[in-house]
Amino acid sequence: MPARVPTEADFTSLSSILPLTLTWPQPAELTTSFLILFHGLGDSETPFASFAKNMSLPGVLCISVRGTSPLPAALLGTEPGMATGSGSGSGGGGDGGHYFHWGDDIKVDPSTDELDPDPGFTRARDVVLDRLVRHVLLERCGWTTDDVMLFGFGQGGSLALGLAAALRAGPRVVDVSASTGAASAGKDEDEDEDKDKDKEKKNEKGRKFKGVVSIGGPLPPSLVPSMGSSSRTKSRTPVLVCQLDEEESDAVREEFAQVEVVRWPREVAMPRDRVEMFPIMKFFAERLKAGW
Repeated sequence: MPARVPTEADFTSLSSILPLTLTWPQPAELTTSFLILFHGLGDSETPFASFAKNMSLPGVLCISVRGTSPLPAALLGTEPGMATGSGSGSGGGGDGGHYFHWGDDIKVDPSTDELDPDPGFTRARDVVLDRLVRHVLLERCGWTTDDVMLFGFGQGGSLALGLAAALRAGPRVVDVSASTGAASAGKDEDEDEDKDKDKEKKNEKGRKFKGVVSIGGPLPPSLVPSMGSSSRTKSRTPVLVCQLDEEESDAVREEFAQVEVVRWPREVAMPRDRVEMFPIMKFFAERLKAGW
């Protein structure tokens, strides 16, 4: 079906599982792309909605989403720059005193007392990739994943990279072959194989996003699809990573074919001036131009 501009009503089914804030282009009818924003550990969607508004990307509907789990009160303030906000410049990332994260759990390394950067992102992947992207934007509104960009800071940046890596494997399916028994043979097997090939071609466009930006968030191994070495191909999603060290950047290059790396001479934080913001805006401009 032809793509249509979403309405507020299209997102109401997500309100209980993935609270979000929409920042519309002006006018909304000119929407041609989407940017999903993920905050860092211990923050909320509120400051990122402001960040999206300040960027004012032409024709882009920005969707700032809230972490899937509240941060335990015992951790508030224990990790400077993490449990008290994402460094977005908002002055305190929580929404109404609540702070959120994207992990399946909070894991602490007892030898270092540091939080595990890859706590598992199964729930976040399911609600963002399956419910928001595939169900709302693709199935309900008729867009493709090539119309969608992702932006994340810290843990949110890890999620953004992980979702792009996971997308390469295509939609998850249920294996029902065991229940068909030996009856499916000969001609039926050939027909099934042809259908699988047609479906594979149809889903090929759904294997990449328009682009991904991660600030300070390394690629989480838990979201990298397991593939045999013979069939393993790099993701075609263009990626910009900021403030990752060389080892973390190399890990991204192992999984993505097109990677840009930017570092500025200070701690990991959201960009604070035009110099730091320039490569991000340049990346978005190039990705938007590529859609025409």
